[in-house]
Parts: sequence; C-alpha cells; structure tokens
Amino acid sequence: MDSKQLMQVAAKASDDKRAEDIVVLDMNSVSLVADYFIICHASNERQVQAIARNIKEEAEANGMDVQRLEGFEHARWILVDLDDVVCHVFHEDERHYYNLERLWGDAPTYSFEEIDREREQMER
Repeated sequence: MDSKQLMQVAAKASDDKRAEDIVVLDMNSVSLVADYFIICHASNERQVQAIARNIKEEAEANGMDVQRLEGFEHARWILVDLDDVVCHVFHEDERHYYNLERLWGDAPTYSFEEIDREREQMER
C-alpha cells in the first residue's frame, strides 16, 4: 500500500467515526516529515479517542504498522503516526488554537470529499 492509499484509508476511518472538517495536506513538496497530514476534530474527548482508535485499527487491518500514538489519554490532540501519513485528531478547541492548516499553508490542501471521490473512482 502506498502513502496515498494509506492516506485514503485513514481519512475514511476518520469519517466513519464522524470526524469533523477532515482536511488532507499534501506534504510531499513542503516537508520531509511525511507525505500527508490528515487533520480533523471532534467536539468531545471520547469521540476524539474513537476516531484515533479507528484510524489505528483500519491501518493495522490493511497491514500497516502504527509508529506512534500520542496524546490518547488526554484526548485533546492525538497524533497517529503511520510513517508516511500523520493524522492529527484534535478536540475542537485545540484545533482552532494550533491551526496547523495555517502553519503548513504552503501545502496543497484537499477536503475529505475530494479525497473520497478520488478513492471511489480508483475502485471502479
């Protein structure tokens, strides 16, 4: 599975647990840290944990290793490191405060709807 397919799996896993405002940043031309950042949020800690847990489970079900899972206990900002794809699952308040989209403003940005549409076309 390449990094784009992994990003699609993780984005879908986020959506399956009702993550809000899922955004994908294409980091290929901006950073060596990862190929993609996925950023999303939820309005309470339990839902933040459910989203992160589902990303982890779906990645593992697709044969990918989770490198790190940080912040799970407090569930204000959980980082799910899938190596080439890094998922940032925020509590709504923290997402607005840290505003990673602005910090990495040079990266091309895609909505979940765009990513999901492309994934569906590839499956046909």
